[in-house]
Amino acid sequence: MTTDQLKEHLKQVKYPGFSRDIVSFGLVRSAALVDGTARVALALTSGDPKVPLMLKNEVDKCLRAIPGVKDTVIDIAVTPAKAPDAPGVGGKAGAPTGIKHSIAIASGKGGVGKSTFAVNLACALAQLGAAAGRPGRVGLMDCDIYGPSVPLMMGLQGRPEVDGESLVPMERHGVKVMSMGFLVDDNTPVVWRGPMIMKTIQQFVQNVKWGELDVLIVDLPPGTGDAQLSLVQTLPLDGAVIVTTPQPAATNVARKGGLMFQKVNVPLLGVAENMSWFTDASGHKQALFGTGGGVLTAEKLGTILLGQVPLIPAIREGGDAGLPIVVSEPKGPAAEVFMGIAQALLTRLAQPAARTT
Repeated sequence: MTTDQLKEHLKQVKYPGFSRDIVSFGLVRSAALVDGTARVALALTSGDPKVPLMLKNEVDKCLRAIPGVKDTVIDIAVTPAKAPDAPGVGGKAGAPTGIKHSIAIASGKGGVGKSTFAVNLACALAQLGAAAGRPGRVGLMDCDIYGPSVPLMMGLQGRPEVDGESLVPMERHGVKVMSMGFLVDDNTPVVWRGPMIMKTIQQFVQNVKWGELDVLIVDLPPGTGDAQLSLVQTLPLDGAVIVTTPQPAATNVARKGGLMFQKVNVPLLGVAENMSWFTDASGHKQALFGTGGGVLTAEKLGTILLGQVPLIPAIREGGDAGLPIVVSEPKGPAAEVFMGIAQALLTRLAQPAARTT
């Protein structure tokens, strides 16, 4: 049996908490069958001592089900993450030292306005920082490799400058930004496999001159796949915010996204409910997507509801024009919600005991 055939069998083994297999994640370093003994070597980064044992048991079970395999030798090289009592236990020691806090913005499914939320949250944090005498200390890392929309929403074009071997993030509205959208043409689709995505996210963390940041906001693609695992293996996260709309079709999947972060020991800072209501011409609130979904999701995940963002056309218009509503209408009702969420996050970051895992 060849190495490729063995790896095909190993695709049955999923990484704990993820729907993707260990081969797709690039964790299998070697695989061979010699005289009835299957020898497999894995390499992973984890702060959870249970993960290597779980993987070893699952790989052993998978290999022994193959005809002709009499014995197994499974070698797992584990790069330790930060200590379990430290913030962002999934991260690697090679992450930038100038970043004080890092927050992942995630969702279970697409179409819930996650990137719009991330952009406005970053701008709100930048305004709070400037008011406190700390301007230019907020970063926004767009990890939505396949569909980067942050450059459009932030009103940024062109290519980032290169300083030695590092990229210099572009900046607008007081936020430092790095995105795959800066590095590819508008008409060029990104058709990549998992390992390439993982490498890009590692470079966004380690080879970008972020400088001194109070907060780095990380806009993740929907789901629980390559980008999510790569991020928690590369950057020490202080927590994650789950974005959802009120209806069950979104909240059911959002809850799975939250459980994924808990499985990889990333604290949940809260749930944000987007498109919560629309105010009609008569001044009445219309719950177009139902009610209570954000609260229910937060309760099931054991965290809090950070806020409810209304469905306002100006939010979409601001994103299309590169002027987030927090910037274009800083005194408006939507900006007030984003500012409240930003302040709540800063408060929770300052009180580690308030986070949940």
